[in-house]
Amino acid sequence: MLRVKDPKVSLEFYQNVSRYRSMTIKASLKPIFGLLILTIFISRDTPPVRKFDDFTLYFLAFNHDGRELTDAEKEASRFGREGVLELTHNHGTETDPEFKGYANGNSDPGRGFGHIALAVDDVEKACERFDQLGVQFKKRPTDGKMRHIAFILDPDG
Repeated sequence: MLRVKDPKVSLEFYQNVSRYRSMTIKASLKPIFGLLILTIFISRDTPPVRKFDDFTLYFLAFNHDGRELTDAEKEASRFGREGVLELTHNHGTETDPEFKGYANGNSDPGRGFGHIALAVDDVEKACERFDQLGVQFKKRPTDGKMRHIAFILDPDG
């Protein structure tokens, strides 16, 4: 899960730059052994949102099928997918002038999480595309010793 300041800006980035696709969720809350368990089922329909009083969840994943799937196909493939990206928007951060953003994981405070890895066929072509889209880079393939990877920044850095 990644927290985002402005869902409109972040969804634009993750859907158009990173090519994730929206997925809907069906959530249920059930008591099991005295605990409330939130179960989330994901499919590729719209809308991709689960809204709560003070936050909203957005679920994104890659669509490798090149076509819309039937409900039966979605059901059958639901748990066989690669990772699903969950974006969390805490309401009000997008308009709060005092909001300083979230820890990026690469510096204190909040050191830990560092990045999401995406595989591409050709890193140079991917970087050309990112340049055309105006994406900010943390590291280009020409920087440093590792010449086969790049790091781009999402809208929240």
